[in-house]
Amino acid sequence: MTFQLIAERLGQEKFLARSLHRDYRYVPGAVTDPGALVSFDTLNGLIATHRLEVPRLRLSAGGEMVPQHRYAVPVTTRRHTIWQRTHPAELHQRLAEGASLVIDSIDELHEPVAGLAQHLESWLRTHVQVNAYASWSAREGFGTHWDDHDVIVVQVEGSKHWRIFGPTRIAPMHHDTSQPEPPPEQPIADLVLEPGDVLYLPRGWWHAVAADQGVRSLHLTCGLTPHTGADLLGWLSEMLRATEQVRADLPLHAGSDAQHAYIRSLREHLVAALEEPGLLERFATARDAEDLGRLRPALPHLDGVPADPDLCVRLTTGRARLTSAADGEGAVVVRFTAAGQEVDFAPSVEPLLRRLLGGGWASLAELAAAAELTVADAAMVVGELVDAQAATVRGGLW
Repeated sequence: MTFQLIAERLGQEKFLARSLHRDYRYVPGAVTDPGALVSFDTLNGLIATHRLEVPRLRLSAGGEMVPQHRYAVPVTTRRHTIWQRTHPAELHQRLAEGASLVIDSIDELHEPVAGLAQHLESWLRTHVQVNAYASWSAREGFGTHWDDHDVIVVQVEGSKHWRIFGPTRIAPMHHDTSQPEPPPEQPIADLVLEPGDVLYLPRGWWHAVAADQGVRSLHLTCGLTPHTGADLLGWLSEMLRATEQVRADLPLHAGSDAQHAYIRSLREHLVAALEEPGLLERFATARDAEDLGRLRPALPHLDGVPADPDLCVRLTTGRARLTSAADGEGAVVVRFTAAGQEVDFAPSVEPLLRRLLGGGWASLAELAAAAELTVADAAMVVGELVDAQAATVRGGLW
């Protein structure tokens, strides 16, 4: 797919070591065919066929949300429910006046963008939400602002003018103790993104965005969920519930000596846990295992996956993991962890699983050939993954 060069063009390991969470990165022409990801026809189809309401579909102008009644009308169904249907003429008028159109989590609605998100999740080991932004004027839809998550931007159509000011508070959070200071008057970078260009921006970096010279623009913003020290401590506190010391009642009514002794003991427990080798890797692995991805049914296959060589399979999450483990009898197995589930397989199945970890759709025939299995055996393996919500299928090759 067109997006699979993004990690390479951003710099792979060099990007992780030098840019991620540290500095912006601009790569012209990183995506060769951005229109394969999304288009204005895609937006038209999603708006026409889905009941997209605020905040899933919203308009913004000058940093303020446009009231929904200015571009949608209430519709009462025969079951007496009410929803807001987008009114095309009013929508066009608001956009012509300078509003920007946003579709949140378009990765949950459009298959190619889901593939982009899973590709980034597999590389960066974090959940990715992709929003689509469209604008038709040089008016800034969101004003000068910062985000509480890193972003990777893919310019799809038209051009977008980005003014980047840098951070005034390092790594601000959604729920923070204070707000960043205002940005400086002059930007540190002044860029115009053209179709296929990619921009990475760490969280907390002030920026202002507008369609360049009023030409229509469409871009995707991939938001990367941050993993902070607060997240690590929260996860660690759950792990420490296994210890009697952490489960014990606080000595709120004891004397000062007893309270000091308790705090000292608790601190020792926490320090010992923080000093365990491989703690961050265990945290990352646990977060990967919990990620449900984009769950998708495998209809009409309710009782297993048929041995159809043309049936196609893909994982529902980009953060699945494959490790060697021992089963209850001490035999070595290949353990597949994804979507909150663990499934053990014979080592001979590993090539099939690694093909799925590579991303995208694969036919049962391709998976069977990768592991030198019969199509029927490959279907049984896939069936276990489908039962674990870690994979889905679709009929035939596209």
